Amino acid sequence: MDYRALGNTGEKLSAIGLGCMGMSFAYGPTDEQQSIATLERALERGINFWDTADMYGNGANEELLSKLLTSHRDQIFIATKFGFRFKDGIARSSAAAGTYFDGSPEWVKTAVEASLKRLKIDTIDLYYAHRVDPNVPIEETVGAMADLVQAGKVRYIGLSEASAASIRKAHQVHPITALQSEYSLLSRDLETEILPTIRELGITLVPYSPLARGLFDNITQADQLAPDDFRRSIPRYQAEYLDNNRKLAEGLQQLAAEKGLKGTQLALAWVLAQGEDIIPIPGTKRISYLEENIAASEVQLSAEDLQRIETLLQQYPNTGERYSEGSMKLVNH
Repeated sequence: MDYRALGNTGEKLSAIGLGCMGMSFAYGPTDEQQSIATLERALERGINFWDTADMYGNGANEELLSKLLTSHRDQIFIATKFGFRFKDGIARSSAAAGTYFDGSPEWVKTAVEASLKRLKIDTIDLYYAHRVDPNVPIEETVGAMADLVQAGKVRYIGLSEASAASIRKAHQVHPITALQSEYSLLSRDLETEILPTIRELGITLVPYSPLARGLFDNITQADQLAPDDFRRSIPRYQAEYLDNNRKLAEGLQQLAAEKGLKGTQLALAWVLAQGEDIIPIPGTKRISYLEENIAASEVQLSAEDLQRIETLLQQYPNTGERYSEGSMKLVNH
């Protein structure tokens, strides 16, 4: 496993992390035994960067990770997030009725205590605001997070899906170590302003959904997904965009096959090729997919490979939005 620097912290994290959301939430049926086996394999293969959030299963994902975290604390750099809340206590997607975002200083201090208790640790390595609260100045949210650093409850601070303006304001209050945002072959909106900003400030990009939520290997209509699979709400899985995305996936798979790879592996290799200051966190709950992701992290793409991918993307541009209209309102705020 190759390792990459986390900002200017001196920390070395595995070139790919492990997104753990699907082990407890959002992507259909879960299997705790299977998930634990995947976590154990990740440790064996040197993946030391694990990502979760308090909303994943309404705390269930943090509790799952605690089963290995406490006994392997020195091997795992743990990141979690706060902010999304459920009015009736029932976990659901970020855009569903009954879900709201709270970036208030009061909730920051309440949420961290709950996460620490579920994770069964004293200090969170990287603590993210899961979004930017449009009703709370980012300076106030980050100021409360900075207090957690001073208290020893958090080591480093991150933001998720924040705009360049919000990142600059936050960074003036306390150094921001990482920005977690969706970034993949199909989601590149941050390249214009956000990526240059974080590079100027020495902030690491942590892309989630670098495989475009399985779109390149799982080309199916939304109504064929499990009833509790949140991808049912994503435009890219809807009929009006499906033909475009099928053709794009087929083209990517053809390019990948020439290199002995799957389409998803080529997609992950592309993200890694965008810079050493990028540490993607592909999510999986199965060992087989974990191994595929690790193999992809070892792939070197040539300039010709990258150009062929760009040409393919230009052929099939009608991919659809990455979130539903409701969820997009909290993106890049």
